Amino acid sequence: MGRRLRASQTFGLDRPLVSSNVFVADAMLGSLARKLRIFGFDTIYFKEGSDFELEALAKREKRVILTSDRFLFEHAQRKRVKALFVEGRTDRARLLSLLGQAGPRLGMRIANGGASRCAVCNGELEVINKRGTAAGQVPAKVLARHRLFYRCTSCSRSYWRGKHWERLRRLSYSLKRKDLT
Repeated sequence: MGRRLRASQTFGLDRPLVSSNVFVADAMLGSLARKLRIFGFDTIYFKEGSDFELEALAKREKRVILTSDRFLFEHAQRKRVKALFVEGRTDRARLLSLLGQAGPRLGMRIANGGASRCAVCNGELEVINKRGTAAGQVPAKVLARHRLFYRCTSCSRSYWRGKHWERLRRLSYSLKRKDLT
């Protein structure tokens, strides 16, 4: 068993959101939910169910609703459920929308240089041994090119720092620059 990762390294986007950094994203924001998970945020993707069920989940688990549905956003506010209205069509625009509303503690985090949550199921990731555990879980060519691997403690999906990782780092850097200007 590997060691668990913590979302500890910030990329400088430190703006506090509401009192917590745990989210539930509505059905229209699946890609954003995956990005937030990769950046270290505990984010549930609520893809099926009613707005009432979404609000109940957010209230029960003390999560912030992320939505681009104005009606849901306004209804949640009337019911005193924390919610953020997310604008934009791209993940970058949506992340900038969140940063604009969040306040000083929202930070895009990547733990120890690696993702801290599974992009698929939201589980925690652990570092796995290249020669031991990773050998049976990643393609041989990937195993030969990379040294650091992660495995989800919930669904057992494996991750490594490939081209997708570099694109996410560039996205994080561009958000940091935009936030500072």
